[in-house]
Amino acid sequence: MICAMFKNVLGVIPARLASTRFPGKLLKKINGKPLIQLTYENACASHRLESVIIATDSQEIAEAAEAFGAEVIMTSDRCLNGTERIIEAFHSSDRLRQADAIVNIQGDEPLLESSVIDAVVDCLERDHGAAVSTALIPLTDPERAQSTSTVKAVFDLNHYALYFSRSLIPGNKKGIFIPDIKYYQHLGIYAYRTSFLPEYAKMETTPLQEAEDLEQLKILERGYNMKITVVTSQSIGVDTPEDFKKVEKILCKKNTSSSQAESARP
Repeated sequence: MICAMFKNVLGVIPARLASTRFPGKLLKKINGKPLIQLTYENACASHRLESVIIATDSQEIAEAAEAFGAEVIMTSDRCLNGTERIIEAFHSSDRLRQADAIVNIQGDEPLLESSVIDAVVDCLERDHGAAVSTALIPLTDPERAQSTSTVKAVFDLNHYALYFSRSLIPGNKKGIFIPDIKYYQHLGIYAYRTSFLPEYAKMETTPLQEAEDLEQLKILERGYNMKITVVTSQSIGVDTPEDFKKVEKILCKKNTSSSQAESARP
């Protein structure tokens, strides 16, 4: 089967100010720019996105986003997760409804490479049997692999997702991390076929979704295919003040290196 090429792909960054573990994190500044602006600028570098939109229920975020030139769609404060916020924006925007695909980009991942966004879009475009695509990275650190904060995933031989879990998967009889086994960490980015979003909007919560507290599981539980692409990425999600310090250190180092390289030019 020859799959039709996507002509119009939009990126949406769902953003809320009231983070439970780190309130106001999206407006915390690094090198003079709020976190969400850094995420937005990385996303705008994607070759596959026609444009990037910020969907938020926060007037503060909206004002900050408009100040750095982003398009904003206001949503209600009733959205329980990023996907629900995107669906609400989708229903209120002709532009989103007319897109071929929409990419859900987490606002607290300022290190997410634009190449990862491109890979997720390419992955969905190539497989007409998939409703959604997402990305994984190889996981080799035992501590991260066994942490319930790290979402792991397994997939079949056709690269369709089989399961996501906070537990170590695949498991083994010893119940420990084994270096010879391939483990994968889930990156919180999704590309959705636009035709799938109305179906997602009608889905009620499912048992595995509730057990793991992972919204993507209800897609699998309902029988939809989610295509996996394995990528290389150094992205760090900013969930805590400690994460923020790590990202700040990395970006400040990059900024210093760039400034030194610029100064060295004749």
